[in-house]
Amino acid sequence: MTAHDAPADSLYLDDLQVGQRFASATHPLDEAQIRQFAAQFDPQPFHLDAQAAQRTLFGGLAASGWHTAAITMRLLVGGGAPIAGGVVGAGGEISWPRPTRPGDVLRVESEVLDITPSRSRPDRGMVTLRSETRNQHGDVVQILTARLVVPRRPTDR
Repeated sequence: MTAHDAPADSLYLDDLQVGQRFASATHPLDEAQIRQFAAQFDPQPFHLDAQAAQRTLFGGLAASGWHTAAITMRLLVGGGAPIAGGVVGAGGEISWPRPTRPGDVLRVESEVLDITPSRSRPDRGMVTLRSETRNQHGDVVQILTARLVVPRRPTDR
């Protein structure tokens, strides 16, 4: 999808403001999802075996941080960051202050921190977006501060 065929409710660089906030839908996470993702992408005992996980610093089964990141991306793309042209990352920083557990229901709350129009490419700019992924208790399980490439509103030629 290009900026020219973005959905009508998509936001361009020109529509965004520092301090603007977005909230995503939710995603319930169960033990089967955690094990399935881990088996394929992060096969460590604390993601695969609840009994073995009891003896780790997690004290129980925990989702891979990369699984939490993948769910975050899905929630952002699904409307949690309605950016024209898609959520296109150009770098960032990620942390996981607490584990994601079976039974958690995740949601993402995002805030625009910075907007910088490109000098060399007038059709786009960079937006810094801080996204906190929270569970059903409001606990932050992931913080993602991402630099996104965001198109400017197309001009009619």
